[in-house]
Amino acid sequence: MIFNQLPTARLGPHPDRPRPCGNNVPHTPLRPMWFCRADGQPWPCPEARLLLRAEYGDRQPALSIYLAGLMYEAMHDLYHLNPHDGPAPRDLFQRFVAWGPYRRPIVGDPP
Repeated sequence: MIFNQLPTARLGPHPDRPRPCGNNVPHTPLRPMWFCRADGQPWPCPEARLLLRAEYGDRQPALSIYLAGLMYEAMHDLYHLNPHDGPAPRDLFQRFVAWGPYRRPIVGDPP
């Protein structure tokens, strides 16, 4: 059975955010594939990103920590599902963390 091959949930952060709005399907990840439950896009989808920014508000470091923890969980799940052709670490970083609000803008050209 395929269920015996799926990775088990680990002790990292539980992907329960962004919180659902009303009776709509929440834009939370469907593990172990890490697709959005609501729209089927790779999580975090654009809607989840907007909702996460709004939910965390001025707690930007907390959002970055939450996203980094989920990236770690996604790496475990996705590499377990497809160990020979999994996503590149850089791609997962871009997908989970780099879009986050706790980024400093580049000022001028690097030396």
